[in-house]
Amino acid sequence: MNAAAAKEPRSPRRDLSAFAWLSIATAIATIALKTGAWALTGSVGLLSDAAESVVNLVAAVVALIALKVAARPADQTHHFGHSKAEYFSAAVEGVMIFVAAIFILVSSAIRFVHPVPLEQIGIGIAISVVASVINGLVAGVLVRAGKRHRSATLTADGKHLLTDVWTSVGVILGVSLVALTGWERLDPIVAFAVGVNIIRTGWKLVAESFAGLMDVSWSKQDNARLAQVVRVHLSDEVQVHALRTREAGHARYVEMHVLVPGEWTVKRGHDVVEDIEQAVLANFEGCSVTIHLEPLEDPRAYDDYDQEVPIPMD
Repeated sequence: MNAAAAKEPRSPRRDLSAFAWLSIATAIATIALKTGAWALTGSVGLLSDAAESVVNLVAAVVALIALKVAARPADQTHHFGHSKAEYFSAAVEGVMIFVAAIFILVSSAIRFVHPVPLEQIGIGIAISVVASVINGLVAGVLVRAGKRHRSATLTADGKHLLTDVWTSVGVILGVSLVALTGWERLDPIVAFAVGVNIIRTGWKLVAESFAGLMDVSWSKQDNARLAQVVRVHLSDEVQVHALRTREAGHARYVEMHVLVPGEWTVKRGHDVVEDIEQAVLANFEGCSVTIHLEPLEDPRAYDDYDQEVPIPMD
């Protein structure tokens, strides 16, 4: 007796594009503010900060497109939906961070060789602080929304803005120290250090995106909790193996084999499968569950078990 049961997510993917529009508006506002600060002071640090905001704008537009695509339901050519589109956005954002970092490093090196005195530092710093506060507030909104909706795009966008905030903090510190010490080369030195730091953030975003495209499993904590949920339903007559998970953007999937005595009726076996499915869905809302029902005493039920890397049930 073999049967397969699958549950698709109970509710459609929410359109999260409003968050992308918020990010776009924020990028435009901070570009204007930081460009003004650079024009007033002539600081290469503030110029680099403005350049990263331009990258933020491009990344936010890409995020908007990715969120629109990811929200599309499954169709004839994409039976599992379009959720992986979010990983492409996160990867593009990571690459854009690299581009900004290279611009910052080159600009700071040129300014170190050819230092230029800064002007109207107080006003420039004040404008940059306002831009940083705006970025920080919006970054918090995006990161929280990304975690709540399991959106790789929003999480990446929020982390990018947080990187921009730290960039601004470093630039403001450097410009302030130039004003206090009169050492003009301190401005490009701080800008260079900031550029090196944001490379690390870009690399992390790209690595996370590729991990998602490779069907990464759930976190260790969620896998352990899933195993605990399933374990409650085990007995001498009900066993589970080949328990596996994967993530695809906001979508999450669970697969397992449930083994019951071969003499059971289809209805009795199906009732067990339904109980396990409902328990999983109650603890992990919106995931897709696929369960393969097999006879406990049939050796063929174990043929594929050794070739997989299942979640430990111990």
